[in-house]
Amino acid sequence: MELSSRLDLIKPSATMAVTEKAAALRAQGIDLIDFGAGEPDFDTPESIKNAAAEAMRRGETKYTPVGGTDALKTAIVTKLKRDNGLTYEKREVLASCGGKHALFEAFQVLFGAGDEVIVPAPFWVSYPDMLLLAGAQARIVHTTAEQNFKLQPQDLDAALTPRTKAIIINSPSNPAGVAYDTQELGALLDVIARRELIIISDDVYEMMVYGGFRLGRVLQLRPELRERTLLVNSVSKTYAMTGWRIGYTAGPAHVIKAMSTLQGQMTSNPSSIAQAAAAQALGGSQETVPLMMREFGKRRDFVVHRLRTIPGVRCPEPQGAFYVFPNLAAYLGTGGGKPTTGDELAAYLIDTAHVAVVGGTDFGYPQHVRISYATSMANLEKGLDRMEAALVKLGRS
Repeated sequence: MELSSRLDLIKPSATMAVTEKAAALRAQGIDLIDFGAGEPDFDTPESIKNAAAEAMRRGETKYTPVGGTDALKTAIVTKLKRDNGLTYEKREVLASCGGKHALFEAFQVLFGAGDEVIVPAPFWVSYPDMLLLAGAQARIVHTTAEQNFKLQPQDLDAALTPRTKAIIINSPSNPAGVAYDTQELGALLDVIARRELIIISDDVYEMMVYGGFRLGRVLQLRPELRERTLLVNSVSKTYAMTGWRIGYTAGPAHVIKAMSTLQGQMTSNPSSIAQAAAAQALGGSQETVPLMMREFGKRRDFVVHRLRTIPGVRCPEPQGAFYVFPNLAAYLGTGGGKPTTGDELAAYLIDTAHVAVVGGTDFGYPQHVRISYATSMANLEKGLDRMEAALVKLGRS
């Protein structure tokens, strides 16, 4: 049976590949420390799980409207007003099967052949492939560690072409935890406004900022850009609900309607039970969120300090999310059996030290690896000790 040539455009997700290998090693009884997982290690709060159980007891196990239940849409609208100071109508929001699903649908309805979308690097691994499936191209703009991996206005301006239609802003970001404050984001929005670009604001880590950092938000800074801005979010990270698979989008009504039409032919509605849980997460008490964020902040501080004690490792400090993106070029080589990229180094670490990290190539930086600190402090201590021992054994180039 011959496969579609469409599949030639894309490759498997690097992050999911590491997750699957880590699970396979654990199944063999290997004591593996997993720094590859892009999900909180906390359990979903009890109030959210109880909401799902109550929905099942009420018999809410049937189809729902494609774009989400009235209760979930109400909760999304409530969240946007409470946390973002934004007023949306229910017809301007859509619930999907996770944030990735929401982004995929947005790309499909907005972009086509010949379109370019600005993707600041380092970037989440799925952006370029999802754009290719929409017929568009990611126009990747690399940043530097000296710039703290933040896109500069002049570099954005220089990257624009007549085919540039949109930009993806992921702040805080996966994989480097990059977050833009109001001044930094405002400078980018000046360029964006002049060129009338569509903005895809990927906000899944918006609640995860540390050390008093003040996150810039697109529509708070430039409300006049609302008609060409999509806000994409999910309950996965903020509420430790990765497996529930609920994401959501807020934007112009005609775009939301188009995404709903597409979703109706793809998945129909998200799980009715997961929607009930998400409605509680977004509309209910938020008391668990700052508790989780404080713990992540402690872990971030520990991981950055610990990595910086390893000779030759350079590690910028993230402002948000739960990843660090260190440069391990000091341990890479061009021969003699040494790893030549962060991906090969990641393979070395999982095989010899039983520590799972994600190589940086698919994030746009082959000399880096991504480390998730969404695990216990005990695992962080043990895993980073193992990692240092393995690097020392490998030796600096």
